[in-house]
Amino acid sequence: MEATQYTRDQISLLPNEPGIYKFFNEDGKLIYVGKAKSIKKRVSSYFGKSQVDRKTIRMVSEIAAIEFTIVNSEFDAFLLENNLIKTNQPKYNIRLKDDKTFPYICVSNERFPRIYSTRKVVPEWGTYYGPYASVKAMNNVLHLLRDLYTIRTCRLNLSEENIKNGKFKVCLEYHIGNCQGPCADLQTEDDYNHDIEQAVHILKGNLSLVRNHFKDNMQRAAENLEFELAQKLKNKLDLLEKFQSRSLVVNQKITDVDVFTIISDDKDAYINYLKIHHGTIIVTKTIELKKKLNENESDLLSMMIIDLRDRFKSVSKEIITNVPVELPLDNVILTLPKIGDKKKLTELSVKNTLHYKKEKLSEARSKEPAENRVLRTLQNDLQLKNLPKHIECFDNSNIQGTNPVASMVCFRNGKPAKRDYRKYHIKTVVGPDDFASMYEVNYRRYKRLIEENQPLPDLIVIDGGKGQLNAACDALKALNVYGQIPIIGIAKRLEEIYYPEDQYPLHIDKKSESLVLLQKLRDEAHRFAITFHRNQRSKNSFKSELDDIKGIGSKTIDKLLAKFKSVKKVREASLKELETVVGSDKASLVKAHFKN
Repeated sequence: MEATQYTRDQISLLPNEPGIYKFFNEDGKLIYVGKAKSIKKRVSSYFGKSQVDRKTIRMVSEIAAIEFTIVNSEFDAFLLENNLIKTNQPKYNIRLKDDKTFPYICVSNERFPRIYSTRKVVPEWGTYYGPYASVKAMNNVLHLLRDLYTIRTCRLNLSEENIKNGKFKVCLEYHIGNCQGPCADLQTEDDYNHDIEQAVHILKGNLSLVRNHFKDNMQRAAENLEFELAQKLKNKLDLLEKFQSRSLVVNQKITDVDVFTIISDDKDAYINYLKIHHGTIIVTKTIELKKKLNENESDLLSMMIIDLRDRFKSVSKEIITNVPVELPLDNVILTLPKIGDKKKLTELSVKNTLHYKKEKLSEARSKEPAENRVLRTLQNDLQLKNLPKHIECFDNSNIQGTNPVASMVCFRNGKPAKRDYRKYHIKTVVGPDDFASMYEVNYRRYKRLIEENQPLPDLIVIDGGKGQLNAACDALKALNVYGQIPIIGIAKRLEEIYYPEDQYPLHIDKKSESLVLLQKLRDEAHRFAITFHRNQRSKNSFKSELDDIKGIGSKTIDKLLAKFKSVKKVREASLKELETVVGSDKASLVKAHFKN
């Protein structure tokens, strides 16, 4: 039977009872699931005028139909909401970044039970303990059990009939002392099951029972002068103590407790869970949630407490958190500790959460393309608001004021964009004045971009110290764009980064990728300016001597250079060779000039 769907105009018909509600879009796709003490009041709140959150406004604009399910209690609403989110993964609900199948330890339902790890849970096959959030932690438990007890690892069918008929022989495990040979009737079923019973106590976290058992047997062996047996039991007791000391939290007065902590930002939330039994951590798990709306930390943590306690089969009567939460759980104490050992537990949990977040961010950066990573590093080093995908760098070049030129090189996404490089002849400056030249080229560059409605760069880099930087800033001020474009100067000698109006330079780590990128920009601008300057000097000196010949114009000079390639070869050419290019009259003028 299909559920009745309601439109926005029918919200008044929704019930004032606890339950869950579902939003659908025009295509009939489920986009959000929520829970509420009163379905009518909660759904109505989405359509109120006070709604200012952009994400929620966008979700509401997509709602075409509403369904609801009434439940008996708020706790049932918690569970139903959780199951629907995990099953359907609606667009606007949080995304649980966790698709792992957790391992369990199984004690098999067979004669002479086996203890093994598995990710497949089939209740008919045995009793399962877990799940274990860490494979390493699970393996530590298995190694401990095999060190303490002689439990078989084979899959033989050890029925009474098979053993009585002598169907099996002992294997290497028997000879090295890891098994007592129940397959060959060398160990009784009662003796074997006693070991299994002790192993189950460890799997349940009842280490004190096992510890007392080993202590009693060790003392009894010592009283009976069975010192070799007493030493073996002591070694096993030491193993047990060592295992517990690795996971001891604060003290054994804290018995059965669940610890949940959360830290979050605008996009993600990270939740850590510690399950503590008899003073030891038996489960630790951290998960990441992708936030879709502006969910608050209390709501997120409440949801995940229900989910994680169900997943890890926790029945602890006390829950410790780092933020206040409201949970419809009977006979469960919610604690927000301020001091003492329980406060230390929340600090330990938060520490795990922060470490997990750091690992995730580091992992995300490592998957980023190299150029994005470098630009992000540069953004952080220079404290820029935007990622500097478009960077322009300026440099001047002149020798004692002759042929003054400037260059602008452009990098896009951390790479040279040579089509956007620009060369500048200095037009308004007389003599060697780097500051005035820098003012001119910046003014001309950005005046043109503004007039043509072209996008301005994300960062301007000036090759030079504070003087050149101030000149460039004056140009931006004249154009009324100062402050709209981040601008820095980079000095060659100590690789110092200067900000406008800041007397102290910034020193970036010499090994930083961002400094390497700035050096590449500066070196490329310098190379481009020097090359342009040399070409200008060569061009001017190349023609200067031919320009001195009276009666020879620029077209004749171009013909001569096109044919002979250089002034030197023009000088060395014979009269006849010159006549073939420019005629006899002009050839005579050229020859006479060089002869004199």
